[in-house]
Amino acid sequence: MFALKGKKFRMLVAGVMLSLAMGALAGCGGEKKENAKKDKYNVGIVQIVEHAALDVASKGFVDGMAAKGFKEGQNVVYDRQNAQADQSNLHTIAQHFINKKVDLICAIATPAAQVVANVTQDIPIVATAVTDYEAAKLIKSNAKPGTNVTGTSDMNLVEAQLDLIVKLVPNVKTVGVIYNSSEINSQVQVNLLKGFAKARKLEIKEATVNNVNDIQQAARSLLGKVEAIYVPTDNVLASAMPALAMVTEEAKLPVVAGEGGMTLAGGVATLGLDYYKLGKQSGEMAADILSGKAKPQDMPIQTQNEFTIIINEENAKKIGLTIPKEILNQVAK
Repeated sequence: MFALKGKKFRMLVAGVMLSLAMGALAGCGGEKKENAKKDKYNVGIVQIVEHAALDVASKGFVDGMAAKGFKEGQNVVYDRQNAQADQSNLHTIAQHFINKKVDLICAIATPAAQVVANVTQDIPIVATAVTDYEAAKLIKSNAKPGTNVTGTSDMNLVEAQLDLIVKLVPNVKTVGVIYNSSEINSQVQVNLLKGFAKARKLEIKEATVNNVNDIQQAARSLLGKVEAIYVPTDNVLASAMPALAMVTEEAKLPVVAGEGGMTLAGGVATLGLDYYKLGKQSGEMAADILSGKAKPQDMPIQTQNEFTIIINEENAKKIGLTIPKEILNQVAK
């Protein structure tokens, strides 16, 4: 070891201090660059299948982003993809988004969210039209997701839907339910339905489908065994309600569906939520993530608290069903 004195010592100290200052400035500059807002963001939107509820949820998402300053054609570019109810397509789309290095993914419906969440744990995923995030193993808890996934739930009021069936068909003893057993969102609703039915001493008969080609056969398997049918917010059924209606209308069998679009396409009534508003909620959440105001792992899953009675009067007339005034009075004018 040796010591420096006088002018040489002062020059050395000054040089060290200058180096430290320049290093600090360089560090600050790097941090600013990392956190700087981008001029344009790339957002992937993947939809499991095309049907009314998911279509308006997608539009709502884009409008929700725009409401918070992320406008298409200005500072955000959307890559819209539809899997056409094909799992292999979902995987291809998810990988496409990864390769493209999108800034955020909007996943519409449970199967879409599950696939993209399995492919990336880094890109933020904001989902919508997902019934139960915990059951789908997308998050650790609704209050604090703890993963790169957050969004809005379309869990409908299954108990209220069953009570609606009882009001429409007072002599009902057995309710049929048709759904795709591979959709966890449908399984959750059917399990809830069974519990509520047991409390009301009603019997539930199930008929499952794998694709739209199975719907009419499933419906026919319930004829003569049930007085009404409940259809959850199932993507296979939602994409082909007219196929179900061809069987149920001829059999004069009332169908209560999980949401409004399905009801208008082949049911008689529902207590439904607004999928446009649900998508818009997700869009606003996504905007907060892109602007750095929030992180998906800390954003609680949001739900919708407003449900509306929707009646398909044309279908009700076809099957000879009289809608009670008590229900008609609750329909929004």
